[in-house]
Amino acid sequence: MFSRGTWLVGAISGGLKQFKDTGAYKQGRISNNQYASQTTQNITEALGLMAGLEYGAMLGTALLPGIGTVIGTIVGATLGESLGDSVGGKIGSALFEPPKQQYLLMDG
Repeated sequence: MFSRGTWLVGAISGGLKQFKDTGAYKQGRISNNQYASQTTQNITEALGLMAGLEYGAMLGTALLPGIGTVIGTIVGATLGESLGDSVGGKIGSALFEPPKQQYLLMDG
């Protein structure tokens, strides 16, 4: 499904973000649950980036070979990474972070 180059880009992108989050976790700046949530987000963001690269390039090539490939790769990677980040953040929060308490204020 993914080419070697796409795997490499995804691994580097996700690995760098995970490295940063691991440092924050080791320094005590984020909790166990936040670290697990961030890890989920890093994985889905890397997968979104990889899918965007591949499918954006394919679409761009189909529409306009050459320059379309480059434009499709850039647009696809940007959209894929953004979507992966958003979805991963929601999944990670739902799985690992406790729900936030909501308080109702009553008059009277």
